[in-house]
Amino acid sequence: MERLVDVAPGVRLWAEDLPATGPDPEPEPVLLVMGANASGLVWPDALVDRLAERHRVIRYDHRDTGRSTWAFDEHPYAVTDLAADVVAVLDAFDVPRAHLVGMSMGGTLVQLVLLDAPGRVATATVFCTAALGGYGSPDLPAPPAELLALWEHLADPRDAPAELDWRVAHWRALSGTGTPFDAEEFRALERRVIAHAGRHDNPAAHARAAQTGLDRGAELAAVEVPTLVVEAPEDPINPPPHSGHLARALGRGRLVRIPGMGHAITRTVVAPLAAAILTQTTLTPTAGAVAAQDPQR
Repeated sequence: MERLVDVAPGVRLWAEDLPATGPDPEPEPVLLVMGANASGLVWPDALVDRLAERHRVIRYDHRDTGRSTWAFDEHPYAVTDLAADVVAVLDAFDVPRAHLVGMSMGGTLVQLVLLDAPGRVATATVFCTAALGGYGSPDLPAPPAELLALWEHLADPRDAPAELDWRVAHWRALSGTGTPFDAEEFRALERRVIAHAGRHDNPAAHARAAQTGLDRGAELAAVEVPTLVVEAPEDPINPPPHSGHLARALGRGRLVRIPGMGHAITRTVVAPLAAAILTQTTLTPTAGAVAAQDPQR
């Protein structure tokens, strides 16, 4: 089921609610939170299908992506507003609590929800992301210069064929060298994303969104929601030791590593990533169970 969700005056998000395909009569929901400037359709169908064997799966387009409202210049916002959108999507689907899965900036948004609305989160899984406030530390590397140079052209005007070529080249840079890169896999993905949005331009709105309110890394130690941090060793944006730093910073964080994974969900990592997420969502005692044992919580 697809629907539009009102999250702010003049701002609507496209969202999709996919029913579970397994035998559980009351499957717990999973909300997928994608990275910066990326539509919810970047979540591969193969991964969504694996998760749907056990869960109701909800994915959505951030503001200024996909079929959601594109109006940053008229309605500027902060990254923290995108975190509030996560909760607004749960509200729209009458979901009191869900398992959250966040990639890249989506992992940042999940961390903010863990701090500000922990009761809405059963478990969390984040990957290809950094701890809140983590950048700027001499012990945590920044993205390489060649990737930063590529990002300088993120919002350059291009015709549709040139934009498609740029996006494939970008995915190649993000994927790293740990697994073979299939350009046609990502060309097909981006053709679908462009068709879904009905436009090929990219205003890079999330790169312009205000960064205020993100320096909250010290608060992560108080997070009691079980959180899995998936380490992608070939990730050029948030390479090790970012993932280990985040796992240690969280009150109930744990770390798993998917060999060869970069900053992309390639066909080769779908199976291990799905297995890691499902282990977290189906076998991990939830924060609700912990809270039930502690009436003061």
